Amino acid sequence: MAGQRRILVIGATGTAGRQVVAQSLKAGAEVRAAARDPGTAGLPDGAEVVRVDLADPDGLRAPLDGVEAVFLLWPFATAEGMPAILDAVAARARRVVYLSSAAVRDHERRIERMIERSGLEWTFLRPHAFAANALRWAGRIRAEAVVREPYGAAAMPPLHERDLAAVAVRALTGDGHDGATYELTGPETLTQAEQATVIGEVIGRPVRWEEISPQAARRRMLDRGWPPEAVDGVLRAQAEMVTEPAAATPTVEEVTGAPARTFRAWVTDHADRFRAP
Repeated sequence: MAGQRRILVIGATGTAGRQVVAQSLKAGAEVRAAARDPGTAGLPDGAEVVRVDLADPDGLRAPLDGVEAVFLLWPFATAEGMPAILDAVAARARRVVYLSSAAVRDHERRIERMIERSGLEWTFLRPHAFAANALRWAGRIRAEAVVREPYGAAAMPPLHERDLAAVAVRALTGDGHDGATYELTGPETLTQAEQATVIGEVIGRPVRWEEISPQAARRRMLDRGWPPEAVDGVLRAQAEMVTEPAAATPTVEEVTGAPARTFRAWVTDHADRFRAP
């Protein structure tokens, strides 16, 4: 019966994973939440927090005992190591819900193909930009009520992590999702500058967008330790969304029966992160 499965959430301490844990518990599932350090995971009561290191596939045997479905977030920018993880999952579970991305990067495509050949029931989640990406502006907004970034005209439909989790939980606990690929977005397309304006409206303090060059943004991200390929990928995607805005999809509502949450709703949920002390 839907909601009465034992689930292992790999990536449980991330923005999306925490929501998958919480909503799976609410749906009545038994939840094991994988964390490298269970003592500091801070996950909801009711979840069984277990130690998992994805570099050690043998360590998955006990956490997978009795598990029927696995939520899989792969935190690496390569598919290396995934075959052994999938072998461990396929030996014990029967279903996997994999968090891919709308960009379907090379390693994500490879992982999807591995999963398709694994013999597991599978569902792929391909989210577009997360509303939570706006948190990278939070420090500057708290300090100066300004966002200094390139490509203010880049337009996208930001996705609330609660909506991604709601779709994931349907696929983990219910039937009818085997072989499905869900492209997930929020309900409205907004430019980055418009997102900054919404944040200001919610916190009651106007937030100004200050355009900087892509070159300046690239230097700043590299100085923060971002890998060059990741920096270039982000800036390239933003440039493309200036001329080709990403369109909203109806998938969240089609799968869950509830409309996707707006960016304003997401900001309201996280408003304290943007308000000055």
